[in-house]
Amino acid sequence: MSRSVGRRGAVVAPSDLSPAGQRPRIPDGFNGVMGDLRFYLGDGFVDNGGTVLVLFETPSGFAIFGFIGIYLYESDAIESMWAHFVHYERAKEVVWLNDFRTFDDKSSAISVGTGINKQLSEMIMKWLGPGQTLVVGKREYKSIIESSLGIHCLHDEIVMELMWGMQRLMHRLVGREKLELPKEDRAPMSQGLQIVLSRHGFHVKPEMVTEEIVVAALPLFNYDAACKEEYPALRTIGRYLTDVSGIDCKTWRAVKLATAFKIICTREIEDSDEMLPKDVQLKLLEDADGYNDLINRAACMNTYRRLVSTHRANTRNKVILASLIKKAKAHEADLRTRGA
Repeated sequence: MSRSVGRRGAVVAPSDLSPAGQRPRIPDGFNGVMGDLRFYLGDGFVDNGGTVLVLFETPSGFAIFGFIGIYLYESDAIESMWAHFVHYERAKEVVWLNDFRTFDDKSSAISVGTGINKQLSEMIMKWLGPGQTLVVGKREYKSIIESSLGIHCLHDEIVMELMWGMQRLMHRLVGREKLELPKEDRAPMSQGLQIVLSRHGFHVKPEMVTEEIVVAALPLFNYDAACKEEYPALRTIGRYLTDVSGIDCKTWRAVKLATAFKIICTREIEDSDEMLPKDVQLKLLEDADGYNDLINRAACMNTYRRLVSTHRANTRNKVILASLIKKAKAHEADLRTRGA
């Protein structure tokens, strides 16, 4: 497949590579070695420190942001991107403002009919590194900029997750912007947020999602993420439960496995261990010495604390979410009745 080189040596990828399902993905468990990053994402990504530029449109102009690009290419990016933008304190760790300019007429800055004007072109090129990717929020912007400036642009469903997050924190990220985005310019509800809510049994229309619902959903995501990250190691040492204690744990989830190893490490049974049957708890206490040379006790306890903490927050926030969604549905029903 051919590729062309544009200004500043930027590689222009064929437009058919932009759908999220076709572009590169970092595999699960990736350890971040730069040589591997070059293999997966190319020299330009590594040479720019793993950052991409984001062209972010506001009501009165355009901003240029830097963004930690690895989050666009993770295998679960469609599900996890939104979580970076629930709170500003977390967002500012992954995205930062480089430049912001207002335009009296944004359509004169970039449009299908006129292309991209000098002011916006110079703004982009000022911050663009050799081979660096420019992330854009509209498909037509991708076509215009690639054809006019020879810059590799990225626009797909994961980019729209990023734009959704940046839009909800727009006034914190771009302090000089005082206007509100019109409804037609707002990114649709985050797919990742919808995935998390649905997984936990909450089905809500996009127009019913409030700020409170977004904030309350984050602990559910954090618990899911902790389980996904910790489960492989727990599954690996879980075989010792069978070998030493004859316990069948094939169907156990992460927090249950972590609780079993907590009992082994502390040689104590607590009320919070009730997810394990009493006979299993006692068997683990009885066999605890048999695990001395098999497990890392400090690592097991750290994993347990993380999973229990996120599990408790998850349980607490499910109750909060149920109340918030019930309230949102009642409000929608009331509006529908009034409209009738």
